[in-house]
Amino acid sequence: MDFTHIKHPSPTDPSQRDNALQDPGFGTLYSDHMVTIDFHEDHTGPDGSWHNAVLGPRGPISLDPAAAVLHYGQEIFEGMKCYRHENGELALFRPMENARRLNDSARRMAMPTIPEDLFLESIKRLVEADKDWMPTIAGGSLYLRPFMFATEAFLGVRPAKEYKFMVIASPAGNYFKSGAPAVKIWISHDYVRAAPGGMGAAKTGGNYAASLVPQAEAIQNGCDQVVFLDAGERKWIEELGGMNLFFVMADGSVITPPLTGTILPGITRNSLITLLREEGLTVREEQYSIDQWRDDAKSGQLVEAMACGTAAVVTPVGSVADRDGEFTIGSGGPGQLTTKLRDALVGIQQGRIEDQHGWVIKL
Repeated sequence: MDFTHIKHPSPTDPSQRDNALQDPGFGTLYSDHMVTIDFHEDHTGPDGSWHNAVLGPRGPISLDPAAAVLHYGQEIFEGMKCYRHENGELALFRPMENARRLNDSARRMAMPTIPEDLFLESIKRLVEADKDWMPTIAGGSLYLRPFMFATEAFLGVRPAKEYKFMVIASPAGNYFKSGAPAVKIWISHDYVRAAPGGMGAAKTGGNYAASLVPQAEAIQNGCDQVVFLDAGERKWIEELGGMNLFFVMADGSVITPPLTGTILPGITRNSLITLLREEGLTVREEQYSIDQWRDDAKSGQLVEAMACGTAAVVTPVGSVADRDGEFTIGSGGPGQLTTKLRDALVGIQQGRIEDQHGWVIKL
């Protein structure tokens, strides 16, 4: 598809940009450009229903008050990062997995799928336009947010006929601000994230909205993140508000909750399973209860726990709390395997370790 390039009339002053990049934080600083592509199911142009691809200045979105996304929540998104390697090359980590997951989410939300090559092309064009927004600090990256939402003005309850796909970029530093060597997790007993047959496996805003009240409860109790239990028995561990979980046992095996449709199939999760098995470790995708978590931590059968996701990569879980008290995992700090996995994954992403899986796409 041909892209229309609209020149930015007043890009950010380079000195102002470079100053901001010294401490970008996460999710509050944005680059100059964005990509937009329109969809209409009745469009008959040379590119089919997807059309009007534009790389232009980042700016507000104009929406009709009756736009379907505002009333029925047809919205999905992805999270991915671009890295600068030591030789100056820019690279993406498993971007086609993001394209496939976005389309899986689209199917669940009765939305159109976007061609994978068009998804990748939109990412490449935005990165090329805003490559100077890559942070130079250690661990810095350019966080990319592709998303799609329904734009048709129609108040009837049915899938919309019109959508907009967009990509924006945000220079990123560390995800967690506490500075602690390991995060503290709050167990939510009163709220669930998703139920069987629901939207738990789709990366849609409603799932994250459902986590905001229990996340606030976690913060009020001195924790960094909330962990959800299953909707049926309130017994089995599922995932955090935005990350998957792994449990490292004393016998060297590793447990992670299975993909049963109620948790997001994380790309980082999948990558870690591959790396763990290459280390010769047994990875069991099976249910793990909150009672087991507490008992195994106290007995020493559980030696490490880690959360993983695009934004936080691999993060050690040091302690867990709920209304019944608190328990510590291992030493309460980063464990050996967690540290090794993080170093290995970040090393591949940043080009310091050879990519033997075809995960890294250089731009």
